Amino acid sequence: MAFSHPDIHVTVLGSGTCVPSLKRSACAVLARTGSETLLFDAGPGTLRRLLEAGTTIFEVTHLFLSHFHPDHSAEVVPFLFATKYPDVSRRKHPLTIVAGKGLSNFYNGLKKVYGDWVVLPTGLLKLIEMDDTRPDTRQLDGVAVSSMPMAHNPESVGFRIETRSGVAMVYSGDTDYTENLVELARGADLFICESALPDDLKVKGHLTPSLAGEVARKAGVSLMVLTHLYPECDLTDIEKECRKTYAGPMKIAHDLMTLELSAGNPKTGEIPMTLPSTK
Repeated sequence: MAFSHPDIHVTVLGSGTCVPSLKRSACAVLARTGSETLLFDAGPGTLRRLLEAGTTIFEVTHLFLSHFHPDHSAEVVPFLFATKYPDVSRRKHPLTIVAGKGLSNFYNGLKKVYGDWVVLPTGLLKLIEMDDTRPDTRQLDGVAVSSMPMAHNPESVGFRIETRSGVAMVYSGDTDYTENLVELARGADLFICESALPDDLKVKGHLTPSLAGEVARKAGVSLMVLTHLYPECDLTDIEKECRKTYAGPMKIAHDLMTLELSAGNPKTGEIPMTLPSTK
């Protein structure tokens, strides 16, 4: 079911991890709302998935990085390089990159390696560092962006976007269990949550299906989508594991999954989309 005028149009560009896969690109989620086109993380494969989702890099107004691990940030350099060449004039609005503390150092490090190739003309790039020690909020055009520190890397933050009509989407990024994530996801219409490995393969710094389910249950979300799935997840019934702690609506992410969120509509509709052939 697709809504005619969604408040937030969401496409999971990458549902995978650092492990190369023909099925799942690394982490990335696209959210379009009003005049804003928001990209959350930019792991390997993101630029191609953007095109497959019908969006160019020049349309992206904001790039949110949950942290700086390569499977979440590796295509920042290709993004900037492709923005600059061959025709930087195609970007009509500045690109804003948003992340936790250390973003400036991260970008300066890229400049030391790549030099002028990742430097956009004056006024076309803005960096915003969110507080990685407490809740933080920024206001975009018609959209409030909130962040909370996550339990992964020192700079790790999860993001929540909320429209004026009250429709909310939350993106966890990578994290272990933390009450910060419960608070960030409180009452969200869509909760895109990492669930890296099955319950019996739990590792520090990441959630499992049952832990993700516990967060979703406590937060009272309308729909949870499990993402950031290592190959072991495709060999396990992770929905069954999630159901140990969560009985609400849920989906397992796949690349190019598209969802629409609308005010006053308690359900989230998924638009079927055929994946490109992997042969």
